[in-house]
Amino acid sequence: MRLTALFICITFFVIFPAPISANQLEEIVVTAERVEQSLAELSTNISIIDHQDLVKTDHTHINEVLFRVSGAWISRGNGQEHLTSIRSPVLTGAGGCGAFLMTQDSIPLRATGFCNVNELFEAHSEIAQRIEVIKGPGTALHGSNAMHGLVNIITPTLGDTGFSSQVETGVHGYNRVKHQQQLGNWRIDASATRDGGYKHDSGFGQQKVTSKIGAQVAGFDVLSSISLSNLNQETAGFIKGDDAYKDEALKKSNPNPEAFRDARSARMYSRWSQTGKKGSSLTITPYLRWTDMTFLQHYLPGQPMEENGHRSMGLQSSWKLNRNWLLGADIEKTEGFLKQTQATATQSGSAFLVATIPAGKHYDYQVTATVAAVFGQYRRNLSERSSIIIGARAETVHYDYENRMISGRTVDDGSVCGFGGCRFNRPESRRDSFTNVSPKLGLTHEITDNHQLYAQIGRGFRAPQTTELYRLQNSQSVSDIDAEEIDSIEIGLRGGPASFSYDLSLYHLNKDNFIFLDTNRANVDNGKTAHTGLDFSFRWQINDQTSLSAAWAYAKHTYENNPALSSSALAGNDIDTAPRNMGSMQFNWQPSARFSGELEWLHLGRYYTNPENTAEYPGHELVNLRLEYKFNDDLTTFLRLTNLTDTDYAERADYAFGSERYFVGEPLGAYVGIRITR
Repeated sequence: MRLTALFICITFFVIFPAPISANQLEEIVVTAERVEQSLAELSTNISIIDHQDLVKTDHTHINEVLFRVSGAWISRGNGQEHLTSIRSPVLTGAGGCGAFLMTQDSIPLRATGFCNVNELFEAHSEIAQRIEVIKGPGTALHGSNAMHGLVNIITPTLGDTGFSSQVETGVHGYNRVKHQQQLGNWRIDASATRDGGYKHDSGFGQQKVTSKIGAQVAGFDVLSSISLSNLNQETAGFIKGDDAYKDEALKKSNPNPEAFRDARSARMYSRWSQTGKKGSSLTITPYLRWTDMTFLQHYLPGQPMEENGHRSMGLQSSWKLNRNWLLGADIEKTEGFLKQTQATATQSGSAFLVATIPAGKHYDYQVTATVAAVFGQYRRNLSERSSIIIGARAETVHYDYENRMISGRTVDDGSVCGFGGCRFNRPESRRDSFTNVSPKLGLTHEITDNHQLYAQIGRGFRAPQTTELYRLQNSQSVSDIDAEEIDSIEIGLRGGPASFSYDLSLYHLNKDNFIFLDTNRANVDNGKTAHTGLDFSFRWQINDQTSLSAAWAYAKHTYENNPALSSSALAGNDIDTAPRNMGSMQFNWQPSARFSGELEWLHLGRYYTNPENTAEYPGHELVNLRLEYKFNDDLTTFLRLTNLTDTDYAERADYAFGSERYFVGEPLGAYVGIRITR
């Protein structure tokens, strides 16, 4: 019934379009081809969170704003930690980050093979001009990791001279300042946050700065940027027990007061662009990247410390010969490392755990990774209203792994663990290479000037992450795994006049070789899954004072074979942490030029918390309220009330080691601030 109503509504607007003041298909996007182009030129879907919505939301965590994208859910952990779902279940463990490509200004936040599930906290989303999200495999320009989706945080471009300063405060010792300023051909955007934390012995401090400078050199428009981030976090772990997130005695408890995470990153790029005749253009972007992270693995027996990081240099290039042809090449070289050290002997658990998880160094390795890719895309008009787009990308990833300590599953001094050997197994130094080709075929057809049909068939892939290849356990001394692949087919309808814009898409994904840690604690790649769903979003400008927007998704994510995640047969089961329904709705009103407000409703449907589908979380609904008052053109005050109904809920529910466990959602919270803009 719900789907029928949606189709009737869209058909009405196709047949009886409202008066046109602007064509929504002409909205400019940059993520698909790294250059500005209209939405109508794309055969893939792309969701846009514009600057107005970002300012209004003023998110304290990236999950608060990406819930406005149908089919996307950033599952919030503690502090700034998170897991991602885009046309997928929430993915954890091996491969939990490799299925998504996270970028800032089209530069990946992490190097191929060195992803982190929390990497979006390194992006400067707090000051973003817009966020663009491609759901499903990316275009021919996107390589490894662009499987289930892509998020591009687009920072402010150079514009008019001016500045904006903001201070805010809120519950649990939350304070944040932001400053954005442009003068001439340079600008700086900075933010600093301190959160005392809802749970005991938690909280974080985070600082970010992004600067840009523009120039013209030898006929090129040159935009150079540097972005820095620093996070110091006291991390709270899961609470355990049936419905523990409703228990007042447990909600604020922290079973892991000793846990922490320190993370730093730096990225630099210089984008050289030149426009030629007949629509041709050339863009060359050299870049540098550096990351460094230290955190306590409080969720593991023995609580070892992990240190990891990498430094990269790379080059992106694209050459648009004319409106039809786009060619390019990307190269990148990365040196990365990982160390894992346990300070003291394992004190708790079975005799087996105590004997097989010793104190000392567990891993110490370095990997030099080289990535080389070429891509091409061709567009041909089939008629005045129809176009076909053909593209492909070929990419090779080469890893040169060096083990810096004794190989095998011994203690770091060479002594032998009981029960057949230590848990942690260090492979001999080796080299591995992976080559993948991802073809794309797309079609666009303009039904009318304001409504467009689009379709795409494509393949996405990801090379195995270095941790999946070289961070082995038990008797596995070689990780014989291959790249994951995902095949996608999608058809959609989008458009609308200025008063009502919409996007409706139906998709099916088949993923092969998905990598996971099996019941023997070995990294294997024999998983198969299927993902089928419908995404719908719209924005309706009801009148000059009110508007309504919504994003909704229905999806079914299932196991297609029986991977060794469980002793039970899993084929046909829902994948755990994969709600079938989720969405949001925002009602905005502006009764006067000075006062405006937004009432937001969020829905997350029930989902299973284990692969066997024997345990589940019932889902939840939340209401948020945002108010803003302008004293004059320069001075604005704002108020945000989160979880207005004070609902007991879990940001994330999980089932492990025979028990339900949760990251607890925060109760009613208030944030107030003031903004000066000139």
